[in-house]
Amino acid sequence: MRTLLNNLLKSAILDSFGDIAKNTDPALQMANQPELADYQANFAMKLAKILNKKPQDIANTLVDKLSANPVFKSIYVSGPGFLNIQLDHSFLSQKLEGLAKDDRLGVLQDPHPYNVVVDYANANVAKEMHVGHIRSIVIGDAIVRILGFLGHTVIRQSHLGDWGTQFGMLIEYLLETGNAENLYSVTDLDALYKQSKQRFDQDLNFAERARARVVALQRGDEKTLGIWKYLVKESLQYFQKIYDTLGVLLVQEDARGESFYNSMLADLIHELEQKGLVIENEGAKVMNLPDFEIPFIVQKKDGGYLYATTDLAAAKFRTETLGASRIIYLTDTRQQQHFAMLFSALSQTGWIKSHVRLEHVYFGTILGPDNKPFKTRSGEVIRLISLLEEAQGRALDLARAKNPNLSEAQLNHVAKIIGIGALKYADLHTDKIKDYVFDWDKLLSFEGNTAPYLQNAYVRIRSIFRKGNLYLAQIDLIKNSKILINHEVEHNLAIKILEFPNLIYSVADSLSLHRLCEYLYTLAATYHRFYEHCPILSVGDKNIQNSRLLISEITARVLKLGLDLLGIETLEQM
Repeated sequence: MRTLLNNLLKSAILDSFGDIAKNTDPALQMANQPELADYQANFAMKLAKILNKKPQDIANTLVDKLSANPVFKSIYVSGPGFLNIQLDHSFLSQKLEGLAKDDRLGVLQDPHPYNVVVDYANANVAKEMHVGHIRSIVIGDAIVRILGFLGHTVIRQSHLGDWGTQFGMLIEYLLETGNAENLYSVTDLDALYKQSKQRFDQDLNFAERARARVVALQRGDEKTLGIWKYLVKESLQYFQKIYDTLGVLLVQEDARGESFYNSMLADLIHELEQKGLVIENEGAKVMNLPDFEIPFIVQKKDGGYLYATTDLAAAKFRTETLGASRIIYLTDTRQQQHFAMLFSALSQTGWIKSHVRLEHVYFGTILGPDNKPFKTRSGEVIRLISLLEEAQGRALDLARAKNPNLSEAQLNHVAKIIGIGALKYADLHTDKIKDYVFDWDKLLSFEGNTAPYLQNAYVRIRSIFRKGNLYLAQIDLIKNSKILINHEVEHNLAIKILEFPNLIYSVADSLSLHRLCEYLYTLAATYHRFYEHCPILSVGDKNIQNSRLLISEITARVLKLGLDLLGIETLEQM
């Protein structure tokens, strides 16, 4: 619908003012006062400078041009030249009737699909995931779902920390303490890693042996490599358990660790040297970047490589081998400078063609009630698996209190969907670049902008059909009904529903996932007003009843699809 309106305005501007105005953006947006208009077009002020005319005169010219168009109920000028638009009921009805028969609810696939790599959920082998990992996983999963829904080929990549000095430390410690043959959980390995790190920092002889163990790993020493493979295998199984609990799309095959790129690094450095992009600085090899005061180190003076080197190799592989036209990296805000330098370095190499879009999507910190990083009461980092278990436990108590007649299996199913959905939505509904305060009571509340509120809004709509004994076959018949818009709240709900496709396209471009959350919350609130003012099952006129049932059905589908694109499940009953 937004495209249609934009095209009507552009055509009217061109017809009225000629080629001088052909590139004018109508600047169409939702009206600030929906009781007065649906949309507002703010192009006249900018065009006035080009045409040397008053903005009001320019806007009035378009009023004369468009007033007879049946799309518009009214179109008028206000203020310094704002064009206010209210759409015709019949036009809205027609558009809604089209959505009722469309499985994709008006969201067309992108006519120009591309390959996109999403780099997220980047954990470290032999270390437990903590609460800080959830943001990358949840935000990344939503981005993957939205871009995939639009028809793009999405290549999920989990850039594991599975190489380097830390593995020399851990493997040497396991061998030295006689524990290399034992089987360990990742929880055990995390504790052993901390012990090995303490030993590394305090014992110079151990540190030297650990470094030698890294060399042995790099050379493919059979014993060292065997232990390393076990650490990776055990970690991948542990990560998958978390991914499955969260209900995200990541699988083990999406993991491509730093080790994958290790064999490419020597050739990469050689190529940079051949291109004259690397100089020596105190024995290290660095790239000088014009916009940064510090050098971009790509090889240490001892010959070792860094994250920067691996990231250069990964970007090269993703564009040249995976064919990515867009690469999205998800990390916390602390990595901003690193990625700014990485993108600057890549721009010098020639590996990233002009059409390739590099994006660093960074996010803030999860805070506790004290506005400090969220930790346990004893000050320890919260294990992610513990957070997921607590979410489901708290949701189970809510589900049992809300509907004690459900079986234990049903309660556990409801608890998982509510608890995990609440965690995800708490992360997604605020602007990702901001820190947010973690609050169990708020995120599990059935009131306000929360996942339980939206899940319950969906359930309440579905319950209307159950109360009316309307089953699938009858719902299919309703889809062919005429939609009748007679009430202001019906009009407002229609506008909100029809904004869904434009919103999805916009979020796919900006990756501002909180805007989808805001939309769904506003949609649910708008439907609530519709339900209050427009009786459905009790209305006497069958045509009006079917119309309102169909509007309800479309709203429920938009809520369900929107939540699904965020990675949040819905329930038919709660």
